[in-house]
Amino acid sequence: MEFEGYCVKCKKKVAIKDGAVKQTANGRKMAQGTCPVCKTKVTRFLASDKK
Repeated sequence: MEFEGYCVKCKKKVAIKDGAVKQTANGRKMAQGTCPVCKTKVTRFLASDKK
């Protein structure tokens, strides 16, 4: 899947490389991968399905 997240090290939005959907300890979904520029871990929280 293709996600876009904010890289704290580059200070800009980047396309997350090798992104995978994971779940936090409290049950929240997130997309996590690496920055293609600096290879830092980038995380983006996803919207919940609850309404």
